[in-house]
Amino acid sequence: MTDSTNISVGYDANMAARKQMIYDANRKSTGAAYLLWFFLGGFGGHRFYLGQTGTAVTQLLLLLLGWIPLFAGWAVLGVWLFVDLFLIPGIARDENMRIADRLTR
Repeated sequence: MTDSTNISVGYDANMAARKQMIYDANRKSTGAAYLLWFFLGGFGGHRFYLGQTGTAVTQLLLLLLGWIPLFAGWAVLGVWLFVDLFLIPGIARDENMRIADRLTR
């Protein structure tokens, strides 16, 4: 191998390692999402963490304004949080794939 080939291979390996470290630093943990769901679910904490800002704001508004229509908003939020219990792994996986795709461009 020539020196330029060695440099190119070393550079590619270095970039791959750098991208892996960036991915590891930014990837979303399902366990952390479940903890946020348990303690801050009504505030949409788990969805903010998983990058679902729009639905997180909606959950927060349901919590804050849910009492207005005779507590119906809180009932909707409760059902939504129960459903999120099963959706969190898929949402985390999708967000991690978005992070990986962003790094490969």
